[in-house]
Amino acid sequence: MCVDARGIIVATPAFLEHAGMSSAAAAMEAPMNFVIPPAPPAAVPVHGGGLFPVHRIYCVGRNYAEHAREMGFSDREPPFFFMKPADALVAVAEGQTGQIDYPGLTQNLHHEVELVVAIGKGGRDIPASDAAQHVYGHAVGLDMTRRDLQAQMKKDGRPWCIAKGFEQSAPVGPILAAQGRGPMTSGAITLAVNGQPRQSGDLRELIWSVAETIAHLSRAWTLQPGDLIFTGTPAGVGAVVRGDVIQARIEGLPALNVAVR
Repeated sequence: MCVDARGIIVATPAFLEHAGMSSAAAAMEAPMNFVIPPAPPAAVPVHGGGLFPVHRIYCVGRNYAEHAREMGFSDREPPFFFMKPADALVAVAEGQTGQIDYPGLTQNLHHEVELVVAIGKGGRDIPASDAAQHVYGHAVGLDMTRRDLQAQMKKDGRPWCIAKGFEQSAPVGPILAAQGRGPMTSGAITLAVNGQPRQSGDLRELIWSVAETIAHLSRAWTLQPGDLIFTGTPAGVGAVVRGDVIQARIEGLPALNVAVR
């Protein structure tokens, strides 16, 4: 596909052939005239320059033992996943403080600091031993959560979407490319609010490693370049209010700072 001089996205013959259309149809260019302006693509800045386009945002639930216990669960359970829309992303440039609005329908907005894995090579049924080949890089992220709504949804046996997938619920700092660094299997992961420590852990405490998570996830969905995977949060989650500044850190990655307004 390409964009012509009028700014219209055009499906090229090669694209149509790839989509399984006939050779006759593929010989013609088919302009895609949007009836409303398309939303701008979601993207995360890359350390050193460039943008990483975001396709989907996957999240792993209860992937640190202490956090699982503080949420009322115990023992190692099979990994489970939920999703956030790509436009829930808040991309924060290196050295900047991002801004998020306190969402409606909640009195208990929680922070969750997480290692975010950026997928650079897609695939399905990926063996854990091959997972590193599919990782473009890593970043610090926040899985912001309307905890009171989540608790109510759990009680009612309903999906968590309203608690996890709202606007600005996925702040992410710059992505650091994995090339030349290898997988991230250890390193301090911490979060402070207004300089006061809240969360503290180590990546080695993940119940399901990044490689195992990619293996499990790729059995349920075909991973695509541009996917982000939030890999879980350590213990110490808690509430923030308007005026708070969240400082999220993972050893070896660019820091993420976010103010709640």
